[in-house]
Amino acid sequence: MTTSSSERGVSLGMPELPAPGYPDDVRARLEADAREIIARYPDSRSALLPLLHLVQSEEGHVTRTGMQFCADVLDLTTAEVTAVATFYTMYRRGPSGDYQVGVCTNTLCAVMGGDAIFESLQEHLGVGNGGTTEDGKVTLEHIECNAACDFAPVVMVNWEFFDNQTPATARRLVDDLRAGRPVTPTRGAPLCTFKETARILAGFPDEREGATEGGGSAGPASLVGLRLAKGETAPARVVHPRDGGPHDEPQDRAVHEPSPKEHLSSHDAPQATSASDPSHPAGPTAEEGE
Repeated sequence: MTTSSSERGVSLGMPELPAPGYPDDVRARLEADAREIIARYPDSRSALLPLLHLVQSEEGHVTRTGMQFCADVLDLTTAEVTAVATFYTMYRRGPSGDYQVGVCTNTLCAVMGGDAIFESLQEHLGVGNGGTTEDGKVTLEHIECNAACDFAPVVMVNWEFFDNQTPATARRLVDDLRAGRPVTPTRGAPLCTFKETARILAGFPDEREGATEGGGSAGPASLVGLRLAKGETAPARVVHPRDGGPHDEPQDRAVHEPSPKEHLSSHDAPQATSASDPSHPAGPTAEEGE
Protein backbone atom coordinates (compact mmCIF):
# COMPACT_ATOMS: atom_id res chain seq x y z
CA MET A 1 0.00 0.00 0.00
CA THR A 2 1.36 3.38 -0.95
CA THR A 3 0.44 6.88 0.16
CA SER A 4 0.31 9.97 -1.96
CA SER A 5 2.65 12.91 -1.43
CA SER A 6 -0.24 15.00 -0.12
CA GLU A 7 -1.12 12.34 2.44
CA ARG A 8 2.49 12.29 3.61
CA GLY A 9 2.43 16.09 3.97
CA VAL A 10 5.08 16.52 1.26
CA SER A 11 4.97 19.75 -0.73
CA LEU A 12 5.49 19.42 -4.47
CA GLY A 13 6.57 23.06 -4.69
CA MET A 14 3.47 24.17 -6.56
CA PRO A 15 3.20 27.96 -6.90
CA GLU A 16 0.83 29.76 -4.55
CA LEU A 17 -2.45 30.92 -6.05
CA PRO A 18 -2.72 34.66 -6.73
CA ALA A 19 -3.86 36.76 -3.81
CA PRO A 20 -7.56 37.61 -3.79
CA GLY A 21 -8.37 41.21 -4.55
CA TYR A 22 -10.06 43.72 -2.28
CA PRO A 23 -13.82 44.17 -2.67
CA ASP A 24 -14.58 46.86 -5.25
CA ASP A 25 -15.63 49.48 -2.71
CA VAL A 26 -12.55 48.91 -0.55
CA ARG A 27 -10.21 49.02 -3.53
CA ALA A 28 -11.78 52.26 -4.79
CA ARG A 29 -11.29 53.87 -1.38
CA LEU A 30 -7.69 52.65 -1.08
CA GLU A 31 -6.87 53.77 -4.61
CA ALA A 32 -8.02 57.31 -3.76
CA ASP A 33 -5.81 57.30 -0.67
CA ALA A 34 -2.93 55.80 -2.67
CA ARG A 35 -3.12 58.55 -5.29
CA GLU A 36 -2.84 61.15 -2.53
CA ILE A 37 0.22 59.41 -1.08
CA ILE A 38 1.95 58.84 -4.43
CA ALA A 39 1.49 62.51 -5.39
CA ARG A 40 3.89 63.48 -2.58
CA TYR A 41 6.87 61.81 -4.26
CA PRO A 42 8.75 62.58 -7.51
CA ASP A 43 9.28 58.83 -8.02
CA SER A 44 6.18 56.74 -7.36
CA ARG A 45 8.10 53.76 -5.96
CA SER A 46 9.24 55.97 -3.07
CA ALA A 47 5.66 55.77 -1.81
CA LEU A 48 5.94 52.07 -1.00
CA LEU A 49 6.59 52.47 2.74
CA PRO A 50 3.53 54.67 3.45
CA LEU A 51 1.43 52.49 1.14
CA LEU A 52 2.31 49.44 3.22
CA HIS A 53 1.13 51.33 6.30
CA LEU A 54 -2.05 52.17 4.40
CA VAL A 55 -2.90 48.54 3.59
CA GLN A 56 -1.94 47.58 7.14
CA SER A 57 -4.52 50.05 8.42
CA GLU A 58 -7.17 48.17 6.46
CA GLU A 59 -6.70 44.68 7.90
CA GLY A 60 -4.35 45.16 10.85
CA HIS A 61 -1.43 43.50 9.08
CA VAL A 62 0.13 43.40 5.61
CA THR A 63 -1.67 40.66 3.72
CA ARG A 64 -0.86 39.15 0.33
CA THR A 65 -3.82 41.13 -0.99
CA GLY A 66 -2.31 44.32 0.40
CA MET A 67 1.08 43.61 -1.14
CA GLN A 68 -0.55 42.86 -4.50
CA PHE A 69 -2.40 46.18 -4.27
CA CYS A 70 0.86 48.06 -3.59
CA ALA A 71 2.51 46.30 -6.53
CA ASP A 72 -0.38 47.19 -8.85
CA VAL A 73 -0.55 50.91 -8.03
CA LEU A 74 3.24 51.37 -8.08
CA ASP A 75 3.92 49.16 -11.09
CA LEU A 76 6.24 46.93 -9.05
CA THR A 77 6.52 43.18 -8.82
CA THR A 78 5.10 41.42 -5.78
CA ALA A 79 8.65 40.20 -5.09
CA GLU A 80 9.85 43.80 -4.76
CA VAL A 81 6.99 44.66 -2.40
CA THR A 82 7.48 41.50 -0.35
CA ALA A 83 11.19 42.23 0.06
CA VAL A 84 10.34 45.55 1.73
CA ALA A 85 7.37 44.31 3.77
CA THR A 86 9.43 41.48 5.27
CA PHE A 87 12.45 43.68 6.05
CA TYR A 88 10.82 46.23 8.37
CA THR A 89 9.46 44.98 11.67
CA MET A 90 6.72 47.62 11.87
CA TYR A 91 4.87 45.74 9.14
CA ARG A 92 2.98 42.79 10.63
CA ARG A 93 2.77 39.67 8.50
CA GLY A 94 -0.02 37.98 10.45
CA PRO A 95 -3.14 38.96 12.40
CA SER A 96 -2.35 40.90 15.54
CA GLY A 97 -4.09 42.73 18.35
CA ASP A 98 -5.63 46.16 18.61
CA TYR A 99 -2.70 47.12 20.83
CA GLN A 100 0.90 46.21 20.07
CA VAL A 101 2.66 46.09 23.43
CA GLY A 102 6.42 46.21 22.99
CA VAL A 103 8.79 45.73 25.92
CA CYS A 104 12.33 46.98 25.43
CA THR A 105 14.82 44.24 26.30
CA ASN A 106 17.94 45.95 25.04
CA THR A 107 20.87 46.33 27.40
CA LEU A 108 19.88 49.30 29.56
CA CYS A 109 16.18 48.49 29.80
CA ALA A 110 17.00 44.83 30.47
CA VAL A 111 19.34 45.75 33.32
CA MET A 112 16.75 48.15 34.73
CA GLY A 113 14.02 45.50 34.71
CA GLY A 114 12.86 45.07 31.11
CA ASP A 115 13.51 41.32 31.09
CA ALA A 116 11.48 40.89 34.28
CA ILE A 117 8.63 42.95 32.80
CA PHE A 118 8.58 40.87 29.62
CA GLU A 119 8.57 37.59 31.53
CA SER A 120 5.82 38.87 33.81
CA LEU A 121 3.62 39.92 30.88
CA GLN A 122 4.11 36.60 29.09
CA GLU A 123 2.89 34.77 32.17
CA HIS A 124 0.10 37.25 32.89
CA LEU A 125 -1.28 37.26 29.32
CA GLY A 126 -0.57 33.61 28.59
CA VAL A 127 1.22 34.38 25.30
CA GLY A 128 4.78 34.19 24.03
CA ASN A 129 6.77 36.67 22.00
CA GLY A 130 4.62 37.81 19.08
CA GLY A 131 1.55 36.15 20.57
CA THR A 132 -1.92 37.69 20.71
CA THR A 133 -4.44 37.30 23.51
CA GLU A 134 -7.57 35.29 22.75
CA ASP A 135 -9.74 38.42 22.84
CA GLY A 136 -7.61 39.96 20.06
CA LYS A 137 -6.80 42.99 22.15
CA VAL A 138 -3.07 42.71 22.89
CA THR A 139 -0.07 41.44 20.94
CA LEU A 140 3.08 41.16 23.05
CA GLU A 141 6.61 41.42 21.69
CA HIS A 142 10.07 42.30 22.88
CA ILE A 143 11.76 45.22 21.16
CA GLU A 144 15.50 45.70 20.97
CA CYS A 145 15.43 49.46 21.57
CA ASN A 146 12.68 52.02 22.05
CA ALA A 147 15.17 54.93 21.90
CA ALA A 148 14.06 56.15 25.34
CA CYS A 149 16.93 55.00 27.55
CA ASP A 150 16.47 58.01 29.86
CA PHE A 151 13.24 56.46 31.09
CA ALA A 152 14.21 52.79 31.26
CA PRO A 153 12.60 50.35 31.50
CA VAL A 154 10.19 51.44 28.76
CA VAL A 155 7.09 49.84 27.28
CA MET A 156 5.47 51.06 24.06
CA VAL A 157 1.85 50.61 23.02
CA ASN A 158 1.24 51.26 19.32
CA TRP A 159 4.52 53.24 19.35
CA GLU A 160 3.51 55.52 22.23
CA PHE A 161 5.70 55.65 25.35
CA PHE A 162 5.02 54.36 28.85
CA ASP A 163 8.07 55.19 30.95
CA ASN A 164 9.75 53.81 34.06
CA GLN A 165 7.73 50.62 34.13
CA THR A 166 7.63 47.80 36.65
CA PRO A 167 6.10 44.35 36.25
CA ALA A 168 3.12 45.57 38.30
CA THR A 169 2.49 48.75 36.29
CA ALA A 170 2.91 46.88 33.02
CA ARG A 171 0.36 44.26 34.08
CA ARG A 172 -2.09 46.98 35.05
CA LEU A 173 -1.48 48.66 31.69
CA VAL A 174 -2.39 45.59 29.63
CA ASP A 175 -5.36 44.85 31.90
CA ASP A 176 -6.70 48.34 31.25
CA LEU A 177 -6.17 47.95 27.51
CA ARG A 178 -8.10 44.68 27.46
CA ALA A 179 -10.90 46.10 29.59
CA GLY A 180 -11.28 49.20 27.44
CA ARG A 181 -10.38 51.57 30.24
CA PRO A 182 -8.74 54.93 29.34
CA VAL A 183 -4.97 54.70 28.98
CA THR A 184 -2.78 57.80 28.63
CA PRO A 185 0.80 57.56 27.32
CA THR A 186 3.59 59.28 29.23
CA ARG A 187 4.56 61.32 26.19
CA GLY A 188 3.16 61.72 22.71
CA ALA A 189 -0.30 61.65 21.21
CA PRO A 190 -3.33 60.02 22.84
CA LEU A 191 -3.49 56.27 22.33
CA CYS A 192 -5.46 54.82 19.43
CA THR A 193 -5.80 51.36 17.89
CA PHE A 194 -3.10 49.77 15.78
CA LYS A 195 -5.14 50.22 12.59
CA GLU A 196 -5.61 53.91 13.36
CA THR A 197 -1.91 54.24 14.12
CA ALA A 198 -1.04 52.63 10.78
CA ARG A 199 -3.16 55.16 8.89
CA ILE A 200 -1.42 58.03 10.67
CA LEU A 201 1.96 56.50 9.78
CA ALA A 202 0.78 56.38 6.17
CA GLY A 203 0.77 60.17 6.32
CA PHE A 204 -2.86 61.02 6.96
CA PRO A 205 -3.78 63.54 9.67
CA ASP A 206 -4.92 62.43 13.07
CA GLU A 207 -8.40 63.92 13.12
CA ARG A 208 -9.20 63.15 16.75
CA GLU A 209 -9.95 66.23 18.80
CA GLY A 210 -6.86 67.44 20.66
CA ALA A 211 -4.61 64.73 19.20
CA THR A 212 -2.21 67.11 17.45
CA GLU A 213 -1.89 69.39 20.46
CA GLY A 214 -1.22 66.35 22.64
CA GLY A 215 1.70 65.22 20.52
CA GLY A 216 4.20 66.35 23.12
CA SER A 217 7.97 66.21 22.77
CA ALA A 218 11.00 64.72 24.43
CA GLY A 219 10.83 64.20 28.19
CA PRO A 220 12.75 66.31 30.72
CA ALA A 221 15.59 63.80 31.09
CA SER A 222 16.20 63.80 27.33
CA LEU A 223 16.50 67.60 27.25
CA VAL A 224 19.14 67.97 29.97
CA GLY A 225 22.01 67.94 27.46
CA LEU A 226 20.29 70.58 25.32
CA ARG A 227 19.81 72.85 28.31
CA LEU A 228 23.46 72.48 29.31
CA ALA A 229 24.53 73.23 25.73
CA LYS A 230 22.55 76.47 25.93
CA GLY A 231 24.40 77.42 29.11
CA GLU A 232 21.50 76.79 31.44
CA THR A 233 22.47 75.48 34.86
CA ALA A 234 20.65 72.51 36.30
CA PRO A 235 19.60 72.51 39.96
CA ALA A 236 21.83 70.57 42.33
CA ARG A 237 20.79 66.98 42.73
CA VAL A 238 21.84 64.20 45.05
CA VAL A 239 21.67 60.62 43.81
CA HIS A 240 21.99 58.25 46.73
CA PRO A 241 23.91 54.97 46.37
CA ARG A 242 21.69 51.94 45.82
CA ASP A 243 23.02 50.25 48.93
CA GLY A 244 22.04 53.22 51.09
CA GLY A 245 25.65 53.62 52.27
CA PRO A 246 27.63 56.82 52.80
CA HIS A 247 28.51 59.10 49.93
CA ASP A 248 30.63 62.18 49.34
CA GLU A 249 27.85 64.56 48.29
CA PRO A 250 26.97 67.42 50.67
CA GLN A 251 23.91 66.62 52.72
CA ASP A 252 22.35 70.08 52.45
CA ARG A 253 21.39 69.72 48.80
CA ALA A 254 17.79 69.00 47.93
CA VAL A 255 17.04 65.51 46.74
CA HIS A 256 15.31 65.52 43.36
CA GLU A 257 11.68 64.48 43.48
CA PRO A 258 9.98 63.88 40.12
CA SER A 259 7.38 66.53 39.37
CA PRO A 260 3.96 65.65 37.98
CA LYS A 261 5.19 66.79 34.55
CA GLU A 262 7.84 64.09 34.61
CA HIS A 263 5.21 61.38 35.05
CA LEU A 264 2.33 62.24 32.80
CA SER A 265 0.77 58.80 32.73
CA SER A 266 -0.98 57.08 35.59
CA HIS A 267 0.63 53.89 34.31
CA ASP A 268 4.18 55.06 35.01
CA ALA A 269 6.09 53.71 37.96
CA PRO A 270 6.72 56.43 40.58
CA GLN A 271 10.50 56.17 40.48
CA ALA A 272 13.00 56.60 37.67
CA THR A 273 15.84 54.35 38.78
CA SER A 274 16.61 50.65 38.88
CA ALA A 275 14.42 50.54 41.98
CA SER A 276 11.58 50.19 39.47
CA ASP A 277 12.42 46.49 39.57
CA PRO A 278 13.27 45.70 43.21
CA SER A 279 13.49 41.98 42.54
CA HIS A 280 16.20 42.47 39.92
CA PRO A 281 18.37 45.38 41.13
CA ALA A 282 21.24 46.46 38.94
CA GLY A 283 24.20 46.33 41.30
CA PRO A 284 27.65 47.78 40.60
CA THR A 285 29.56 46.10 37.82
CA ALA A 286 32.66 44.23 39.02
CA GLU A 287 35.96 44.82 37.32
CA GLU A 288 37.41 41.94 35.32
CA GLY A 289 39.21 39.50 37.59
CA GLU A 290 37.34 40.47 40.76
